[in-house]
Amino acid sequence: MDIDVLGALAARENGLSVTPTAPKPRQVLALLALHADQAVPVSVLIEELWSGRPPRSARTTLQTYVLQLRDLIAAALGRDGEGSAVRGAKGVLVTTPGGYRLDTAGGTIDVREFERLAGLGYRAMDAGDFAGAARQLRDALALWTGPALVDVQAGTQLEMETRRLEETRLCALDQRIEADLRLGRHRELLGELTVLVSRYRTHENLHGQFMLALHRSGRRSEALDVYQRLRGALVRELGLEPSAGLRRLQRSILTAGPEQVVAGGGERLSRVG
Repeated sequence: MDIDVLGALAARENGLSVTPTAPKPRQVLALLALHADQAVPVSVLIEELWSGRPPRSARTTLQTYVLQLRDLIAAALGRDGEGSAVRGAKGVLVTTPGGYRLDTAGGTIDVREFERLAGLGYRAMDAGDFAGAARQLRDALALWTGPALVDVQAGTQLEMETRRLEETRLCALDQRIEADLRLGRHRELLGELTVLVSRYRTHENLHGQFMLALHRSGRRSEALDVYQRLRGALVRELGLEPSAGLRRLQRSILTAGPEQVVAGGGERLSRVG
């Protein structure tokens, strides 16, 4: 089975879509897909579907959703006179003791490929290979076509999972921008960072990177304005002052030439609100 979760939910078996249209079966498929090849307990699926207030028929209703998914899988596999596709569907969406498992059988999963490429990028950063890191992390981020599971109604479990995925995306983005800064691509980053700091108003690392890119592009006053806007957002929304690292970066920009302010300073500046 091939699965996409980094954007709209999509699942394909035998090259054909097995993604249901009804909201509840989509939730079931999404949660199973995020834990592909692992058993997901019935209790977790019920919590996702009904957020702590399950009906008395919850287990029976969940079984109905599983049967609907298996029907889609069976249709994609094709049927013969002996009904082998039905048995095959049970081998793809497997009943386990106390739960269900989606068996990908070596298929592609976009989130796994993202994690693989991002891991290569992080290792390249650690080795000082900034060009390799930028390339691997850019390829990883290109797998995202929108917010994770953007078209799936999310309960408590999926909300937690999508927040985790968003944090992994932000970490990869942060490191890819850091690699580009190390490569001297300051002007090329300005447009992207303008959008990002507007979207993430209290994310210190992104603001610090924007300050560096502006300063190294000869726009020091704008870099200092970015700091003041961030400080205002932190105080107003979180009741916090900028971190010590970001304050040092501001002082460096005030007193140093562009070539004297190093990217990142060896210290993470992130604070996400």
